[in-house]
Amino acid sequence: MGEKEFIESLIKKANMVQLVVNEEEAKTFYQYMLLLLEWNQKMNLTAITEPEEIILKHFIDSITVLPYIEKNQTVLDIGTGAGFPGIPLKIVRNSQEIILLDSLQKRIVFLQEVIKKLSLKDITAVHGRAEDFAKERKESYDIVVSRAVARLNVLLEYMLPFAKIGGKVICMKAQNIEEELEEAEKAIDLLGGKIEKIEEITLPGTDITRKIVIIQKVKNTPKEYPRKAGIAVKKPII
Repeated sequence: MGEKEFIESLIKKANMVQLVVNEEEAKTFYQYMLLLLEWNQKMNLTAITEPEEIILKHFIDSITVLPYIEKNQTVLDIGTGAGFPGIPLKIVRNSQEIILLDSLQKRIVFLQEVIKKLSLKDITAVHGRAEDFAKERKESYDIVVSRAVARLNVLLEYMLPFAKIGGKVICMKAQNIEEELEEAEKAIDLLGGKIEKIEEITLPGTDITRKIVIIQKVKNTPKEYPRKAGIAVKKPII
């Protein structure tokens, strides 16, 4: 897919979900895709390699959370992987201060290259596990977002400790989350959260639906959370 076709497709799909991506931003997304595909040949960044699929399932999917983030808020993207949703959010909302956190050093090297090549400012890629990073950055961010695949009760132990009181946690999940929500009730309360809303979005031109779970931070997370690395998975809060 050439740059012109890519730009037209991205802008059109963004419009279909009531989001605005201008031509300059679309060009930046194109450069991001080229870097993603180039680096994907030497390390496992994504199984999605068709340009239309990248536009839809990585770029558009990532920016669907923009309406829930205010312009002056600090954003922490936990388990960012190849930069989703953090880098797409940064491209469309250049003024946003964003931290990308990932536990794999080679992905951080890739993210740093993307940040440099795309000339992105006020965005930092940090190597570390959420459990360890929380020791120095607990309750420091307005928004904590993740597209990670962990079950909600596990994911929230990584995310909620980072949110300020009055801040929000945004979990991007697949369609069927009723069981996970029920399973996570204790974790939400224990870690200081309260469900604000659950939104459903459909990716443009498809029947693929996503759930966006928005949890408000209403009280401090107990000092013992998050627990040491690996414990949240082995002994989830239930």
